[in-house]
Amino acid sequence: MSTLGAVSAAKTDWNAMDDDAFRMDLRAYFEKEFPDHLRFLPRRLRWAESVDWWKKLSKKGWLAPNWPVEHGGMGLTPAKLIIYWEESERAGLGRMPDQGLTMVGPMLIRFGNDAQRANYLPKILAGDIVWCQGYSEPNAGSDLASLRTEAVLDGDEYVINGSKIWTSMAHDATNIYVLVRTDKNVKQQRGISFLLVDMKTPGITLRTIRNIAGHEEFCQVFFDNVRTHKDNLVGKLNEGWTIAKGLLTFERLSIGSPRRPLQAFEQLDALARAQHLFDDPGFVDRYTQLKMDLNDLSSLYGRFVEKVRQGIPLGPDISMLKIFATDTYQKLSELLLEAGDEYGAFADEITLGGDQIDLMSPFYISRPGTIYGGSNEIQRNILSKYVLQLPS
Repeated sequence: MSTLGAVSAAKTDWNAMDDDAFRMDLRAYFEKEFPDHLRFLPRRLRWAESVDWWKKLSKKGWLAPNWPVEHGGMGLTPAKLIIYWEESERAGLGRMPDQGLTMVGPMLIRFGNDAQRANYLPKILAGDIVWCQGYSEPNAGSDLASLRTEAVLDGDEYVINGSKIWTSMAHDATNIYVLVRTDKNVKQQRGISFLLVDMKTPGITLRTIRNIAGHEEFCQVFFDNVRTHKDNLVGKLNEGWTIAKGLLTFERLSIGSPRRPLQAFEQLDALARAQHLFDDPGFVDRYTQLKMDLNDLSSLYGRFVEKVRQGIPLGPDISMLKIFATDTYQKLSELLLEAGDEYGAFADEITLGGDQIDLMSPFYISRPGTIYGGSNEIQRNILSKYVLQLPS
């Protein structure tokens, strides 16, 4: 039995363990226990595919590495948490419908009340409820503060009307957390509140949206006089924007991980060897530039990771990471298709030079990256205003 497995029942202090030992035991468990056919998928996992893994991690106590121990998590320090993320990425663990773990749980721990934590946190860990995010709207994407979905208090309930779009995995969710406008007479950011809603509530309808690769990853969610009890307000009325900003900062760190660009670069390297492209000076020039960009991206990501390790709050400069990571990934995916010549039209893996190479998936996956999490145009505005202090 591994060190971690042997001590899990004893609620051992994971943070007291040696970093290398912690990493190796995570690696061994992920490599042994996670289903091989779900590794490195070019899409999000559906709930039916991931529920067994979810419950296995939950039973072992490893499902919520970033949650405090008193709420059922591992209570990892930032340094140990980064190791957990890195090993998850290294093993190619498919991304589950994990909004409850990454967003709702930490949000309730920080901003929720005791009753909300007691009600929702155990159900998240057990896999009894699955969350999706109700942020973007047809006319309020990167400019999220201009959202129009409205909630009006009627007795003990808020009545919600409007719609949300690009809601990832909403068709698998049992619950949704929604940003709504609760005051139209104040500055946009000041009139927004944060509500929790059961997806089975009358008045909610879904329309699935296929992405460019043909996967039904997104949905549009319509609210027609949807009622949720006032106890499902998280934080204070009209102060939901503070919660939303905190969650978006965390999301941009995740989007900025160099994992996917590095995987695409490995595919490019295998293709270049199989097609003898290193004999082409033009290709070598572009290949070398992208390799240097990846090194810079990894270094930049490491800087922000180190801030997390030290417990330093991430500021608006995290936008640099989001821009650089998504732009680099798109450039890599474009060169991969171009260098693949006729093979670039294949949607599935092909065998070249003894390697299995997927040319199309990185292109598909990288397309929306410059839009979600706040478009790169908006991120540049954030940098110019809050980092460079340029005039509006």
